[in-house]
Order: sequence, then C-alpha cells, then structure tokens
Amino acid sequence: MGNPYYVSGNALHAAVARRVGEATRRALHVSHGVFVPGEYGSPTEGEISLRGGQKLGGMLPDVEAYEDLFVHRDPAQRWLTESRPREAANTHPLQRYGHDGRVAFASEMQVGRPAEKRAASRRVPWYVQCYVHADDPAVLPVATDALTGIRVGGARNFGFGELSVVDTQVVDVDALAYGALEAADAHELELVSPFVLETEFPGAADQSVPWWWAPGKRAATGELRRRTERLVAGEDVFDLETVDHGQVVPYAGADPVATAKNGVLRVGTHSRFGFGELRVRPARGSRVPAWRERRAGGGG
Repeated sequence: MGNPYYVSGNALHAAVARRVGEATRRALHVSHGVFVPGEYGSPTEGEISLRGGQKLGGMLPDVEAYEDLFVHRDPAQRWLTESRPREAANTHPLQRYGHDGRVAFASEMQVGRPAEKRAASRRVPWYVQCYVHADDPAVLPVATDALTGIRVGGARNFGFGELSVVDTQVVDVDALAYGALEAADAHELELVSPFVLETEFPGAADQSVPWWWAPGKRAATGELRRRTERLVAGEDVFDLETVDHGQVVPYAGADPVATAKNGVLRVGTHSRFGFGELRVRPARGSRVPAWRERRAGGGG
C-alpha cells in the first residue's frame, strides 16, 4: 500500500476505526493523507491567505477561502519558498531496517547546507495532512487522543507508521469564500486523489468518467492516465482500476461552486476511503504563476 505521495484514506480510516465507537466508525469519511515536509513556505499572492515566513509544512493554514483547503494537498509542494529544495521535498527518502531489509518511508530527511553555515546539514520532519467528515456531524470533531498513536502501513506490530497529532482545525465548507471560482468564465478540474472506475469489492458499483469532466477537450486523444490501486478490508485485498490523480481536465458543468463543495467531500465509489477528491480551478495556462513569469522573462 506504500505510495510516495500519500497514505491512503483506506489505511487511515482503518487505523482510526479501531480507536472510536461504532457510531463514529460508521459515519466517518477519511481523505488520503498527503506527505508534507516541515519546511518554510510563503503564500501564492491572490490565492491563499497564509501566515508567511513560518514553517507552513508543520501547521495548518488559516482556511478562509476554498483555495486554502488545498495548500498542503498538492504533492508538488508549490507553497515552498524558492530557497527550499523542491526536488528533495518531492522525493520521499527511504530507509532499510533489519536483516530482512524492510523498507520504510523515513520520518525525516537530511538536507545539506551551504559550506559557510555552522552545521553541514539540517533535519526536516515529514507530516501527513488529511481531513475527515461524517454522515452525522455529531461525531465531529474526532477526539485528539483517538488520533494520536494510530499506525498505518506495513509492519505496524514492529512500531512502524505511528502518527501523532500536531494540529487540527474545524472547517465549514459552506462558509468559505468562492470568489475566484465565481469570477472565472471557464474552469478546470484537478484530480487530487484517484477516481475509481472498477472495483472488485463486493457490492460496490463501477463508475464511468463523469460527463462534466470533458476529457475529450483535454487532448486530441482525450485519454486519461489510469492507475491500479488496492482496497484492504481485514485480510482481504481488492483491486481497483482508477483514473490517476494529478491530472487536469476542462470542466463542462454549470455550477462550479457546487462541484467544488462536492469535490471536497469526494465523489464516486469508495469516496469514504479517500478516493474521488477533486479541486475546481479557474482555467488558465499554468497552475504556478511564478514559474510562468520566469518563463516569460527568459528565466530557467
């Protein structure tokens, strides 16, 4: 189940379910948990309202607008300042343990520093950012002591994959500002997590690509990249065929704000376990304005 970008909502849901009561377990929906480095970052002007100059990777942003929800949910870590090693932050380091060579994602990474600095390297911790919602709002928020100490991934009995709570926040999706979407004439969709097309899980329905994705406008072929995922239920493992995350397609629907709200709560089969998370964006040539400006000016 290891993935270089996220911990599956399936794994997180199973871990939390062991620590909560029956009512909470039945009502809870858990997103994928995105790996985030504890680095310095700065806001993207006009898009997110963050407290710049702080280690944004180790804190939750002030969520006032819809865009704020996704600051840490982009594996490219676009919030990092220019002085931070983006390539290193996008490559989660691996460690080997024991005589059997068990491989695990490291809990921190070492980053080299310039020769004039006192220390030759610095340590950067890794965090997992995820969110939950519930069919019954009365079960929220989930108690911090139920979340601290959960374990995800393989070899949990040997102490691997333990998580502790660093920061929490309650967000009312309906109360957020959606001005950027309302002002745009055209929109596009980003798949934040894979969308399930086919599943081996008993009783779960297969899905087709939604018509409002307009995949045919994406390229001459209209092809979408696929990915095979797995869903684990106890000792059983079920294969899933999905549309891979990270892809962007034109939006053909009539209500981008309603779609944006639904995308946060996720759509499609196995959405309870993190699949089908979508983000709506105003349509434009680049998702990273600073990079676009450098290219226009002849920069690297």
